[in-house]
Amino acid sequence: MESKLNLDQSLIEKARNSAKNIAEDTQKFIDKHTTVTVERAVARLLGIDGVDEIDKPLPNVVVDNIKEGGGLSLGIAYWLGNAMVHTGKGLQEIAEMVARGELDLTKLPTVHENKIKEAIAPLAEKMTGRIRQNRKDRENFIKNLGEGRKPYLYVIVATGNIYEDVLQAQAAARQGADIIAVIRTTAQSLLDYVPYGPTTEGFGGTYATQENFRIMRKALDEVGQEVGKYIRLCNYCSGLCMPEIAAMGAMERLDVMLNDALYGILFRDINMQRTLVDQYFSRIINGFAGIIINTGEDNYLTTADAVEEAHTVLASQFINEQFALKAGIPEEQMGLGHAFEMNPDIENGFLLELAQAQMAREIFPKAPLKYMPPTKFMTGNIFKGHIQDALFNMVAIMTGQGIQLLGMLTEAIHTPLLQDRALSIENAKYIFNNVRSLGEEIQFKKDGIIQKRAQEVLKKAADMLEEIEREGLFATLEQGKFAGVKRAMDGGKGLQGVVQKHEKYFNPFMELMLGGAR
Repeated sequence: MESKLNLDQSLIEKARNSAKNIAEDTQKFIDKHTTVTVERAVARLLGIDGVDEIDKPLPNVVVDNIKEGGGLSLGIAYWLGNAMVHTGKGLQEIAEMVARGELDLTKLPTVHENKIKEAIAPLAEKMTGRIRQNRKDRENFIKNLGEGRKPYLYVIVATGNIYEDVLQAQAAARQGADIIAVIRTTAQSLLDYVPYGPTTEGFGGTYATQENFRIMRKALDEVGQEVGKYIRLCNYCSGLCMPEIAAMGAMERLDVMLNDALYGILFRDINMQRTLVDQYFSRIINGFAGIIINTGEDNYLTTADAVEEAHTVLASQFINEQFALKAGIPEEQMGLGHAFEMNPDIENGFLLELAQAQMAREIFPKAPLKYMPPTKFMTGNIFKGHIQDALFNMVAIMTGQGIQLLGMLTEAIHTPLLQDRALSIENAKYIFNNVRSLGEEIQFKKDGIIQKRAQEVLKKAADMLEEIEREGLFATLEQGKFAGVKRAMDGGKGLQGVVQKHEKYFNPFMELMLGGAR
């Protein structure tokens, strides 16, 4: 891609190199640790599902049993394989025995690790085969049905009732949507377990459960056949259950997952050690499943000023890119986030937004960038809001964004109604059609407002990354360099779920999935 911004390529290279060093330094910590939710994800991938008599998920039951026995450092697959050898039973039955108090996994004598691995291998290979087939099914759907043109039109449903969500999602697909995101119920990211079964009650969204994923996937496949294109499904693989939700999404053929540890640290006060370890395994699963990850840089601008702190968004994009590469996610699956969030009263604000979006596009040319709409400065004036969304859509088509999360004219009033979504889709389709090739037709004035702005943001981001490289990511988060939010290394939620790995730690999916999709 020819640079319209006259960006300094050596500065981009320097920033990327700093981000790589930051990721590698943090990875040393990640590689030495596991967490309760990483191990619960392994349990799910090995086929354990369901709940006990008090509705506690069985993956939680078996992990808690092993943690209480002091054995989690070896990994849950070690103890489950050992139990299979001793009892001759399947893992679901073993989990149910643990739930009934008939079996204590760490009290069994241990057999040779080769026997354990032999017992687990067929189950792990069966699940990776299922996920690989889901990926082929997606590719076949797209090949046979086709898909929407980029930027993909991404809209949300958030009724709290999965069956009502289905009606709204199918209506949105008929109106022209390409991606349906089912918003999670408020604060599910802080639950240290995944609810079970279909759900019909939620506040501000719907519970992310495997059965809800299955119900919505089926509904979108049906409406996709009707409208003649593949409809992608998105959910939220963030919070205290990142790897588990990634595993459920991979099993039920989700296509897009919100997946960003920094978001959880800054905006949900999740312990940084816990969520960075969780993020790594969740991204390995997403990478293997062909799922596009969306990162949460747009959220920085809800607390920080979009003009003053734009460089923190770019710095985070560089870091997220390197963390994704570590987990085997190719650039084509990196929906790096950014947002149209400047105060609409700023003179030439549109030019500054255009500079930011074009800069992201040039620096990450293969990434399907996720562009977020104006929310911070939306008011009850729906007419002005609709114009703000129109300008946001103009920037997107001019700069070749990949995923366009459509703004709603009633953004500041209520959860979107069917007609709000229809108007938003109509707005985007009108603009995308009328100026489809505008970006290819225009150049930016040398040393003009747009070029200078992008160059300034890149320079600040490169300087910030150099500073983080020197101090380390953990120290940077403690100092509040991102979004103006300070977090303590030992603070936040979930730290008690972090465990240092034993030298014989065993997780069969790390090896099977890391780089195994391609």
